[in-house]
Amino acid sequence: MAQARRVVKMAMALALLLPSPASPQVATAAEVNGTWKDRTKILRVWALGNQGLKVEFHGTYEYKAGGAWTANTGYASGIAMIEGVVATFKPEGADAGCKIAMTFQGGRLLVDQRGDCGFGFNVVASGNYRKTSSRKPDFDN
Repeated sequence: MAQARRVVKMAMALALLLPSPASPQVATAAEVNGTWKDRTKILRVWALGNQGLKVEFHGTYEYKAGGAWTANTGYASGIAMIEGVVATFKPEGADAGCKIAMTFQGGRLLVDQRGDCGFGFNVVASGNYRKTSSRKPDFDN
């Protein structure tokens, strides 16, 4: 009986030390800051404080027309707000229905675009990005 109580006490003490599965994850500035790439797309991200992130997107959709390669492009910039590991971003000047969700997951950035964000035909921000640099990005503006 005494041994059973000790086991229960040890289990309770251990439970206090381990993070709860329900505990919210929080992305740090070091995890989000930098340049992220997905084939023909680039996202530049920099933490500003107060859960704000400066974000810049450049995307390209390449295709052949009349035997020659050409491309449609898209650009967006603005401030995203991060909560936990998910940042939401509505580019400056984009339609009201435009929403870009960015989920930071251990060195990867999963991006999901909803609605029309005003990019060139077939250019979307959605994708699976990998970090190529942790340095402060050189933003266009």
